[in-house]
Amino acid sequence: MQQISTMLMKLFQRARLEKPGQVDPRGAEFTLDLLIAMYDRSGTGYVKIRSAAAALISLSGDTLLAKYRAFFQFYAVPDGKETLITRSDLRSLLTDLNQIPAIVGEGCTLSCVEIAIHDCFHGVLNAAIVEEKFLSWLRSEPAVLLWLPTCYRLSVTEMVSHQARCS
Repeated sequence: MQQISTMLMKLFQRARLEKPGQVDPRGAEFTLDLLIAMYDRSGTGYVKIRSAAAALISLSGDTLLAKYRAFFQFYAVPDGKETLITRSDLRSLLTDLNQIPAIVGEGCTLSCVEIAIHDCFHGVLNAAIVEEKFLSWLRSEPAVLLWLPTCYRLSVTEMVSHQARCS
């Protein structure tokens, strides 16, 4: 928990310097509280770095493709010349990401995660998939993660301004 707290302090300090007056001074504290609520419900005082990273990536203002690539980098494992994501790795990722809508009572069941894994690996004979197959599956907007592109689209539309006037 201390490692995540230190990282968040640095992250929010940098953000305050880049965007003066736009970042709440308690942002790191609020974010840590959110991560604890999502990933340490039993009060162990421990949150996996990878889980926290998945949440921060998904809540970031980056593009969907950049988020998807970052998920792959955090959850996939090197296998010789390639980096691959296994069913087990994908299960961990989806379980971690499912904690975000779950915090507001909108998470899906474990069977929903299993259906998504089956769908991602449909027609795959190997035990793991490459990044391009993973990205292709995510671009199809699987139901288990439908909240992610929806939130992204909402955040992008907040920046749109039109020069039209209503009468």
